[in-house]
Amino acid sequence: MWKRFLGGTPPDRVATARIKTLALGVLPVGVSVAVNEIVCRDPGCPGTETVILVMRAGARTVAVKIQKEAATVSEDDVRAAFADLCLA
Repeated sequence: MWKRFLGGTPPDRVATARIKTLALGVLPVGVSVAVNEIVCRDPGCPGTETVILVMRAGARTVAVKIQKEAATVSEDDVRAAFADLCLA
């Protein structure tokens, strides 16, 4: 069904769950995260990327992008992606 309607393969749910756990381990207590793998076929897009949405009560949602497929994102990639993020 996924291929028929969206023209692609479903995201790797195990990989996105693993990335969510990694992100929650790096971020302060009290945040929520959502992880999605996005595939853009437009020539101006970077291709496949993993997007981590960081949500806090009363604050704007922050999107952190890693230019890799979810299955290939490492713990170091997640740490590097959040290295410059200020949630104060």
